[in-house]
Amino acid sequence: MTLVTQPALSGTRRLRVLVTLGALSAFGPLSMDLYLPVLPELGRAMRTTDALAQLTMSMCMVGLALGQLLAGPISDRIGRRRPLVVGVATYAVASLLCALAPDIWSLIGLRLVQGLAGAAGLVIARAMVRDLFDGDAAARVFSLLILVSGLAPVVAPLVGGQLARFTDWRGMFVALAVIGLLLFLAALGLPETLTQDARHTGGLRATGRQFAVLVRDRAFVGYALVLSLAGCSLFVYITLSPFVLQDRYGVTAQVFSAIFAVNSLGIMAGGNLNGVLVGRFGARRMLGIGLVTGLAGALAALVGVLAGWGLPGLLPGLFVAVSSIGLVSPNANALAMSPHGERAGTASALLGVLQFLIGAVVPPLLSLGGADALSMTLAITVVSTAALVVLITALGVRSRRT
Repeated sequence: MTLVTQPALSGTRRLRVLVTLGALSAFGPLSMDLYLPVLPELGRAMRTTDALAQLTMSMCMVGLALGQLLAGPISDRIGRRRPLVVGVATYAVASLLCALAPDIWSLIGLRLVQGLAGAAGLVIARAMVRDLFDGDAAARVFSLLILVSGLAPVVAPLVGGQLARFTDWRGMFVALAVIGLLLFLAALGLPETLTQDARHTGGLRATGRQFAVLVRDRAFVGYALVLSLAGCSLFVYITLSPFVLQDRYGVTAQVFSAIFAVNSLGIMAGGNLNGVLVGRFGARRMLGIGLVTGLAGALAALVGVLAGWGLPGLLPGLFVAVSSIGLVSPNANALAMSPHGERAGTASALLGVLQFLIGAVVPPLLSLGGADALSMTLAITVVSTAALVVLITALGVRSRRT
């Protein structure tokens, strides 16, 4: 891998930086997956509906989306490190306040703040990768980040399931506050990756021009849509699966955590496979393989549900569909950001906001009619199909190396 900007990293320091960036990019799964096992219990404890309980997930996603629009451009102007440290510290405080929320509406509002703060980790981690790496090298690094950040959706629901034996949903947010504190300490050790002469000046007008450049780039918009649609399938699964598996199929919180962890290991395996193969086949071809794989898994899960085969008919296809994110995400990110190194923070922000806004809107709409296996698998199939259609029609069918 060739570093494209300073500072130069090598050996142990490079590994430490990549591990920290991977952990910071896990703010999304950390913020959602830890308390997934107790999400149905949260609704009962606060005497509210499933839809409002799920809204605590959606508002965090909204915060994660909108916060990236703020943190990304700021990091292009003043550097990566300062907004990152402030964001992570705020996340830790907001998590503790969530644990003290007196009612569902207070919790929903605090989850928005938590997402806004946590967005700094997501957007700036991607921008720092683009500061340091380009092309297929960036795709390999994004794959490595998936291996690191992929531990969050493996460990978080397992830990959440075990914590549920001893504490309630409030204890989950105390755990998130502790995690936020640890990530804050880790962020303090990161170097500044954006040199002084590479930073933008000019205020909001200059930021608007950077967004305009990105929106006019057909390839960037296409890859952003592919990433958002594929990500939406993951958010549908994350948001609806606790209700589908626990309330409809009757599994315990601990069994749900184990199922969720296995699927998360699939994402990590996909990321590892992509890191091995992307140098041979190129990011574009690996993206196509990932989308086809995800659609095949979604269709298999849908058929299993329609046939009434129970969990054996649902889980294998769901595993394949979820695992495909490990192939799709690193390549879509690398392909979208590769031509935009001079505005990496803004590009990362736009990628993030589209992904999380779609993920925040679709699952609650699906849950209005009740969360069931058919609506979950059908939605995953539809958005997976749409992502593949965008790749073929908007971006062309030729396999190009980048």
